[in-house]
Formats: sequence, C-alpha cells, structure tokens
Amino acid sequence: MTITPSRSGSIFGHSVKRTEDQGLITGAESYTGDLPIEGSLHVVFVRSPMAHGTLNSVDVEEARTKPGVVGVYVDGDLQIADRPGLPGVVPDAMSRPPLARGRVRFVGDIIAAVVAETSGQALDAAESVFPDIDPLPAVVGIEEAMAEGAPVIFEEHGSNVVAGAGTGEVEGIFDTADTVVSGKFYNQRIAGVPMEPNAAVAVPGEPNGGVTLWLSVQTPHGARDALAGDLGLEAEQVRVIAPRVGGGFGPKATAYPEYSIAARAAMDLGRPVRWTETRSENMLSMVHGRAQVQHVELGVKNDGRIVGLRASVVGDGGMYPAVGTILPSLTQLMAQGVYDIPAIDFAWKTVVTNTTTTGAYRGAGRPEATQLLERIIDMAADEIGMDPLEMRRKNFLQPDKFPMTSLTGAEYDNAEHEKALDAVKVAADYDGLRAEQERRRAEGSRTAMGIGVASYVEVTAPLGLDGEYGSAQAHPDGTFTVMAGTSAHGQGHETAYAQLAAGVLGVPMEKIKVVQSDTALVRSGAGTLGSRSLQTGGSAIHNASEQLVARAKEIAAHLLEAGVEDIEQTDGGFGVKGIADREITWAQVATASEDGSGTEDGAAAPMLQELDFKQGQSSFPFGSHIAVVDVDLDTGMVRQRRHVAVDDAGRILNPMLVAGQQHGGIAQGISQALYERVTFDEDGNPTSGNLASYTIPSAADLPSFETSNTETPTHLNPIGAKGIGESGTIGSTPAVHNAVIDALSHLGVRHIDMPLTPEAVWRAIAGASAGDPADRSPAGPEYAGEPGSQH
Repeated sequence: MTITPSRSGSIFGHSVKRTEDQGLITGAESYTGDLPIEGSLHVVFVRSPMAHGTLNSVDVEEARTKPGVVGVYVDGDLQIADRPGLPGVVPDAMSRPPLARGRVRFVGDIIAAVVAETSGQALDAAESVFPDIDPLPAVVGIEEAMAEGAPVIFEEHGSNVVAGAGTGEVEGIFDTADTVVSGKFYNQRIAGVPMEPNAAVAVPGEPNGGVTLWLSVQTPHGARDALAGDLGLEAEQVRVIAPRVGGGFGPKATAYPEYSIAARAAMDLGRPVRWTETRSENMLSMVHGRAQVQHVELGVKNDGRIVGLRASVVGDGGMYPAVGTILPSLTQLMAQGVYDIPAIDFAWKTVVTNTTTTGAYRGAGRPEATQLLERIIDMAADEIGMDPLEMRRKNFLQPDKFPMTSLTGAEYDNAEHEKALDAVKVAADYDGLRAEQERRRAEGSRTAMGIGVASYVEVTAPLGLDGEYGSAQAHPDGTFTVMAGTSAHGQGHETAYAQLAAGVLGVPMEKIKVVQSDTALVRSGAGTLGSRSLQTGGSAIHNASEQLVARAKEIAAHLLEAGVEDIEQTDGGFGVKGIADREITWAQVATASEDGSGTEDGAAAPMLQELDFKQGQSSFPFGSHIAVVDVDLDTGMVRQRRHVAVDDAGRILNPMLVAGQQHGGIAQGISQALYERVTFDEDGNPTSGNLASYTIPSAADLPSFETSNTETPTHLNPIGAKGIGESGTIGSTPAVHNAVIDALSHLGVRHIDMPLTPEAVWRAIAGASAGDPADRSPAGPEYAGEPGSQH
C-alpha cells in the first residue's frame, strides 16, 4: 500500500496493512532453523532426568565413538563462565554453570552436549551418554520451598528465599472498614509456547576471531553482551542477528546457555554449529511465566469505598533464578491499579525450586497485580451486595489526579478510567446482560451465565527500558533507511516504523527500509520487551527523521541560495516558499551531502542522523474488559460467548496493528484463565511437557473479540504513544475469571483458582451443592491432577 503523507506530516490513525507479511506467508523468508549455513554441525543436549541429585560422573566414551560424532562435551571441557542470575539481586551461589557441575537441579538441566554431522547422529549418540546421579529431595511448590525443614537447594546461600522487599507495614489499615474480604490466589505457572521454539546457528571466526550467531531472540544486543561474558570475548567479537522470529512473548528475551555452548563448540571445532529445540525440549528449557501465590485482604465501606489493601506475594524463581526474581516487584508496583486506595501494605518474596527457571511472559508481573486486585474487588462487591462495575467506578482515580505517583511508586502519566469503563459498558450492553442473567437464573437454567468485569492499568517501558537508539538516513538514489534498537517478532515494526518515518520525511512508505535485529548494523538497543517499541524505538526514529529534515533544509538552502527559514518541504523534496519552480529532491540533497557540495566548507558526510531517545519514565496504558461466559452446571464446561475490550494505549498510529496486538493478548489471557498450567509431580518430574498434556486453545475455542479504543495521548514522547502489546493479556484474564465465578456466585462459590478447567469448576459446583463452605486449598497448582483451590 502506498502511503504518501500530507504536508502536515501526519499519517496517524491510518490502518496500513503490514508490509512484512507477504514474505512470511509465502515462505520466502527464513527463520533461524531454515538458514542454509553450509557445513553446519548439529548439537544435541543430554538433559537431567531428575529434578535434584548429586552428579557423580558422566560416561561419554561410547558416545564419542558413534558415527558422525565430532565432539562430546561435559563440565570442564568448554571455557564458558557460569551465568549470574541477576547481578546485585540473585546471590552468586545461585549462578548457573552451562553444563551441570556436581549437582543437577531440575529436569532439563544440561549434562552433556553432543555435536555430530547430522542431528540424527547427534541424537543417537546422546542416547548413549550415561550420567551417574544419586537422587536428592526435590523442592517443587512455592509454599513447600518456604516450609520449616524444607531441603535447602543451595546450601551456600542457606535459604530457598532469593530476594524480597515491600512497602512496610501500615498500622490500622482496616480500622475504618465495615468489611474486610480476604482471598488466597494461585497465579499458575504457564509456558510461553511460541510457534517457533528456541534456535541458534553459530559460525566461528568473525568478527575479529569471535563468533556470529543467528538466534531466535527478542534482544539481540542483550544476548550479544551475555554471550560475550560467557565466552570471555569483547562485545565487538560477538555478532547476533535475529532473522524472522516466530513469536517471543518474553521468554525469548533470555540468552540461554545452549547458545553459549553452541558458540563455544563452533569455535572449538572451527565449523558452524546449529541447534533447534524440539517442542518437548522447549517445555523443559524455555523459561516459564507467572507462578505466584497471593494472600490478599481488602477493606471496604458498606457504600463500596475502598479503605485499604494488604497483600503478601511469593513468586517462584524456579532453578537458577534470573529476571523472574524481580517480577513480584512489578506486581507490587502495580498493586494500586486504577483505584484511589488510601493505604497499601504489600510484601513480596521470590523462592527457588527444583523446576524450570521463570522469566518474563507477556505482562511479566503486571497481570499478576491486576489479577489479585480485580479478583478481590469482585469478592468484596459480592460481599456487600454491590454491582462490581459500579464498585470499580466508585473507586477510580480521577483524571485531575494525574500525573501522580501511586502508593507503590508507579509514576502514572495520565488516564481516564471512567471513559474506558463507560465505553465497554455500552459496547457490551452490560445492563442487558444482567437482565438476561436474572431471567435465566429465575428459569432455573442448567447453563449458568456469567459476566466478568476487569479494569486495569499497566506499566510499559518499565525497569529503565524507557529509552532507545534510532537513526534515519537518506540515500542518493532517493531511498531511506531507518534503524531502531528494538527487534521484531511479529508486532509489525517494519510497517509502523516506515509509516512513522514517512509522515515526517514526506515520502511514500515504499521508499523506506527498516533495519533492526543485527548488532553489527544497529549501534545499540534494548530489544523488544515491556510493550515499549513504538514509544521508544518509534520516538527515536521520529526524532531522527525530524533532525534529518532539518539537516536537509540546511543543504537545500545552500543549493537553492535561500535562507533556511524560507525552505519548506514539498512532495518528495524541498522548495523555496512562494517560488514554485525552485525545488530540489531528497536524492539531490543526499548526493550533495555525500559529495560535499551541499555545504559552505565542502565537508562530505552521509545524510544520516542518529540519536538515543530517552522518555524519562514509563508510560501507563489502561482499559476495561467485559467477558461473558456460559457454564454447564452438570459438567463444569466453560464456553466464552463474548469478550469486549476497550484499551487505551495513548495516540494510535495504526489501528490495524493495535487491533492485532489486542486480539493476540486477549487470546493468551483467556488461555491462562481457562486452559494453561505447567505441572510437576512431587519429585519434580514435569507432567505437562508436551502439547498433548499442556492445553492451549485453538481459534475454534475462542469467541470473536470485540475490541475498540479510547485515546489519551501521553506527554512523555513526541508521538503520544503508550504500549499495547501486553494490555490484552492483562485485562482479559481477570475478566474471564470473574465471569466464571459470577456465573456460579448464586450457588455460593466465591473463588476457583486458575485454570478454570471443567474438572475444577465441576468440583466447585459439587462442593457448593453439598453445602461445603470450607477453604479447600491444595498444595498448589505445581502438582499434576490438582483441580485448583475452591474458596
């Protein structure tokens, strides 16, 4: 599609089809596993079959004699440094050796690496590697890790608690409350399950005697720096390229030890080495998400006014804890949500367990905050007999409060929460839905209808990720290149960045090439995570493009013998105000810059502007969702009829891209509510290690989403944009959860932990029918076969 902006330079709000999809749909572009690197060897990893044990020895002699094998490596064979979990936060004792040393600590821990001419030969040889492991007691559940007398996984540290903090205790927090409602919630562990698993191709020798890696990652520069540290190289000796990436969702922001092993093996053998995960391997080794136990209390007045919130959250860092350690701190940061809460008492901890490491997953700490807050508000509304939508409205922070800092330290930029709630109420016909629900209950229908409401605010560009590199360059052939330090894995960056630059440069999108995801071409970058790309990378490209226009006007003024103030942009170039026949093209300007004819002193330079944009703080998108479900009271089966979302991500550049992000996020949020859960048995063996045992929905399991937007531009960046990539996930999960509980509330069901599977729902109905009001909490959703707790 040709987009040529008006002279105002604005093409915001235009639905432009994604320019990158043709090559993906036709198979013309390559993912990491497709790359035709000649002479590649293949590495297969031998992984621990035990969650915890003493590793006495590893017998690899037979493997070394197998056909096609060129290398077998165990601990000590490769010069790779141990990987610290999170410097300054995770104790050094919990650093991860690339190959297991003396202990195995989760099922999937890497014991050996086998490199052969083909993947089949490597796999055959790997099956002849025999580790001698003496089993040790495994710690699997979050609460088990904190229990008195629990085995300590890292004796040097002396505790299974990795880190923790809080707001400090608030005395008398509920003194003025008429009612205090409490709940214990499990935010279950889930897997990222990207369509493309992890993959790497390592080619030795360049740059500067180092290594080039093609990786399926979200953060090329971060991966480069981590790998350089592992390999004892300078950053300039490691080049990371992310080609087309088949989904990220946060887990691909991690630099996995498999990458370092493949790189060092390639350098050792002098040949390219490649690795592509199987799906089962991906379920073991790719970081998991969520995994929190939440104890929550909410004090309210009889009129619905919130008095105070107290919460204690414990997160599961898994084994060799890393960024997952601090995600509960984001739960604390967002604990006030959209509400005017007078007092908050929040404490968090993260523990280590003999399970897969946890990390970022779409939302990363923020969905957990919205989940605990939106569930406890629904429970409070039910307790005092108030409509849950109206209780939210009564407690919203008002627009005149912004900008403000929440009680937990979130620097809210702006919001109009009531506007989003009113919009979703009208779009869903909330009053009509409530009337239908009353009629069906009066008729005694065995299909219960539930309506769930959730209002949220989330933080985008968090944790210091509010800045990014960007550049814009004009070429003598009339084309342009823009670069950003972000990295695409399905969001539509190429479309958005070209659209944004076209609006500033005054040229068609087709003339603009977008470059990212290559550390040798892009100077620096934080990658793509935290819903930050448009507001940081986009703003950097916007500002660099503006600087390019300013520089071009100076050159045009010199060439046209006019004052800079008299130069204006024209279609495809520049002219002198009021003189129709005195114009010059972008191509002529770029040529004059490169040959030196465009300046008084004759200095020659590329027509290039680059900068580091810094926003100064995070931005805070918000919105409201309504979910409508039918629950079969005889089987516990939940069918979602509708999902209505109104999300506010600031100023919208491309509504089509925004809708795509909303739809993807909503689907993943619903999936957590109803389907997904990673489970282990009591010995730490995974019981959901493939897509036969780990449930994800297909499109046939989900309704058509009804999405729209309000627009509240932020003042933090020049384009007024906030993030949208994770909003759908954050708003949808509690809306669906609340809808299912609402469907059963007339039976006396107060809460069921996620996922709301037919079995879990059926058990809750059966318990309510039997008059069982007890709080029946299992050991936790880490264990296979547990239905989730019913309160």
